[in-house]
Amino acid sequence: MPDLIEDAAPGNAPEFTVSEISGAVKRVIEGEFAHIRVRGEVGRVSRPRSGHVYLDLKDDRNVLSGVIWKGVTARLATQPEEGMEVIATGRLTTFGGQSKYQIVIEDIAPAGIGALMAMLEKRKAALAAEGLFAPERKKPLPYLPEVIGVVTSPSGAVIRDILHRLRDRFPRKVLIWPVAVQGAKCAPEVANAIRGFNALEPGGALPRPDLLIVARGGGSLEDLWGFNEEIVVRAAAESRIPLISAVGHETDTTLIDHAADRRAPTPTAAAELAVPVRMELLAWLDSQEARLSHATAQALGHRRQRLSDMARALPRPESLVAQARQRLDVWEDRLPAALRSTTQARRLRLSEVGAALRPAALRHRVAEARQTRDAWAARLVPALERLIRDRRDRLARRPLRAEALRRDAGRAAGDLERLCTRLSTVSQTQIARWQEKLTALERMRQTLGYTETLRRGYAVVRAGTTVVTTRTQAQQAGTLEVEFQDGRLALGASQPRRRAPKDDSGQGTLL
Repeated sequence: MPDLIEDAAPGNAPEFTVSEISGAVKRVIEGEFAHIRVRGEVGRVSRPRSGHVYLDLKDDRNVLSGVIWKGVTARLATQPEEGMEVIATGRLTTFGGQSKYQIVIEDIAPAGIGALMAMLEKRKAALAAEGLFAPERKKPLPYLPEVIGVVTSPSGAVIRDILHRLRDRFPRKVLIWPVAVQGAKCAPEVANAIRGFNALEPGGALPRPDLLIVARGGGSLEDLWGFNEEIVVRAAAESRIPLISAVGHETDTTLIDHAADRRAPTPTAAAELAVPVRMELLAWLDSQEARLSHATAQALGHRRQRLSDMARALPRPESLVAQARQRLDVWEDRLPAALRSTTQARRLRLSEVGAALRPAALRHRVAEARQTRDAWAARLVPALERLIRDRRDRLARRPLRAEALRRDAGRAAGDLERLCTRLSTVSQTQIARWQEKLTALERMRQTLGYTETLRRGYAVVRAGTTVVTTRTQAQQAGTLEVEFQDGRLALGASQPRRRAPKDDSGQGTLL
């Protein structure tokens, strides 16, 4: 051991900087592990605002840090989730800022069907806990929609089967939103299509569908994985338009089937759920029309028979009006005598009233009215005289009121003069206080100003408008100006510069 220490003398070992060591390690690791595939379980997953994804790949003993850059994340078919077993493809590199190595992931895929199923069950449980699959969220399908929106691939056999089935059963208007039905673009395009149909305004230029069908043919679990993505499930659950899910064959089940309002085993079955059979509906209408006609005829027959039965129980019309006709005849016989009696009574009453309208009675009433007028006229003159006397007395008392007003005005003038005197005294006192405060502030300003410092033997050196504080600035200046207590002195550049004599007091001099 002592020999090894003597051989490794500090003078023989090469010296490296930290960056050189970090770069060398980086080159070695990137050269040896330029393309690798790593199998492990996804641990911690972090998604900062930058769009990159940071995660850990781990097994039962070790942990490998990983990063997925923003551009790669957008095109991944499977997004990493915690607890998911995956196979990551990428390259190893180092991060010198933290002295660690990591894998830059370029592709990530589940490690087999078992991992996909485990992730699917975990996602299904999480979404079910939020209530996205609750039965009370399901909306009833319209019986006969006017417009049907179909979200599927425009080039596959699925859309032809749906259109053919709709044409056979009950032709309707169909709007097709073309999307990718597998791969990385499937989930965002399907979600955007569902939300796009819901964003259409009723009665707009493009009609808003009354029913949506999301359809795709059969395939493997990986092919149908886009319909298991959370973005698609949430779009289906948020849809205000009733939605039928027809993804895969009858045995295929995806998460959108649980969020949709109805699940169809095949795309053709979705078309059958969307509309009834037109011929069956017409036949049903014909049968209902026949039943209605038969029921109407039967009801009319029953009403007619009932009317006949009730008519037989009613009395004859002649017997109903016989007594009324007899009373009318009796009143007709009594009417002439009653008219003569009434006329005689009214003539007698008129004679009694006319007797009171004699000329003498009228003259008597006129005389009484004149007497009443004369009596009121006699009382009117004294009343007017009393009113005039009252008004004259009130007018005579007005000078007294004027004298009272003059006294009140005199008292108010005295009060005003006293208030003005007090205001003058107070204002002069306040002005004096402000004057004393201003004088004190001026003395303080003069004390703190640099002119007092000049009186104690100091000077201010300027080069133009700039105050010179160092010897270097003074040498660079062309002309200097020195301000003393009693004035300023200009020093030209041509004047010889003399060494300042030493001051025993320790302060020194400026010149």
